Amino acid sequence: MSLSSCLNHHISHPFSPSTKTPIFNPSKPTFLIPPRKFPHQKPLKIRSSNGESEQSFPTIQEQPKWGKMVSDAASLYPIYVTLGGVVAYVRPSTFYWFVEKAPTSYSLGLGLIMLSMGLTLELQDLINLFLQNSFAIIFGCLAQYTIMPVLGLVISKILRLSPSLSAGLILLSCCPGGTASNVVTLIAQGDVALSIVMTVCTTLGAVLLTPTLTKILVGTYVPVDALKLSISTLQVVVLPILLGSYMQSKFPKAVKRVTPFSPLFTVLAASLLACSVFAENFVHLKSSMAGASLSSDLSPLLHSKAILSSELGVTVLAVLLLHFAGFFVGYIAASVAGFRETQRRAISIEVGMQNSSLGVVLATAHFSSSMVALPPAISAVIMNIMGSSLGYFWRCINPADLSTISTVGDK
Repeated sequence: MSLSSCLNHHISHPFSPSTKTPIFNPSKPTFLIPPRKFPHQKPLKIRSSNGESEQSFPTIQEQPKWGKMVSDAASLYPIYVTLGGVVAYVRPSTFYWFVEKAPTSYSLGLGLIMLSMGLTLELQDLINLFLQNSFAIIFGCLAQYTIMPVLGLVISKILRLSPSLSAGLILLSCCPGGTASNVVTLIAQGDVALSIVMTVCTTLGAVLLTPTLTKILVGTYVPVDALKLSISTLQVVVLPILLGSYMQSKFPKAVKRVTPFSPLFTVLAASLLACSVFAENFVHLKSSMAGASLSSDLSPLLHSKAILSSELGVTVLAVLLLHFAGFFVGYIAASVAGFRETQRRAISIEVGMQNSSLGVVLATAHFSSSMVALPPAISAVIMNIMGSSLGYFWRCINPADLSTISTVGDK
């Protein structure tokens, strides 16, 4: 989901029901959307935690009704991608108009998603925030690019996946954090600012880290051209983000009109990408499950076991294990490092949620087997269901330091 969606929810829905007014912190500026000026309202003056400086903030104006409707529609991403997956399974021809133009259509779709993300960013504010909270951000980024690739490799070996599915799972694990993690962190009452900056940093770093790690870990299964992967990542991820940020600084009025609709566009485009890949592989998946459905005399237990042993069942299991282990190990690592509860949740969610759309685009563009794109496509459905469930679970458990929920930390 677009990062601006996260901010919209943050403004209109405080983290805790008991919080009467939004909590602001001068050390953590809201950089995703330029602050609006209200000439007829007095600014709110807030003193920093150390008492040495005072900073003014404009009073937050309530979000217009149509804006709230668009934002609420964008927050239904897990529902869109789940329903789309069902349609792709029942009637795969629905997505053939998009599949036929792949991989160009996939690359264009992801590029537009990243452009929407760039429209919400001010790079100077991002740099300032990174310098103020470098330890937590660097730790989260390192956790993202170490924990998940190792898990992807281990799970593919334990389940003895085919070379194509192993390549797809490891490629997925080497992708940067997904933008949907920002919304899930907000739901979970985690550190939203930390989540946002980690997403941006891991995404920018993907131009080098994703191809390099994929080459090292996948090279034993299938041939990998790290240079071409790097160029594709630069084209469909980094350049659109930088272009969007440039457009925001040069044409703020035009961008301001488009920005409220970018979250909804982003989730619909991401859903289309994932469901199209699923539909593309439907025929192969159906044949792999044929053995399980032909034997009607099998007991329900044996029938379920046969389905799970098919390529689809094994892939679903592998993706489930990857994301579950990512959430768990990410949280444990942040706990051992001494971060506060809100930071642990942000790091856990950021580690466990991947940019599955990037995995789909790289898999379809640079691997001969279409099955390589299957794990990222299935991940788009499973990851968002798991992430949303975890977010709502944590929402029921207030963090120990709820009063300082909007700070990145003293690290």
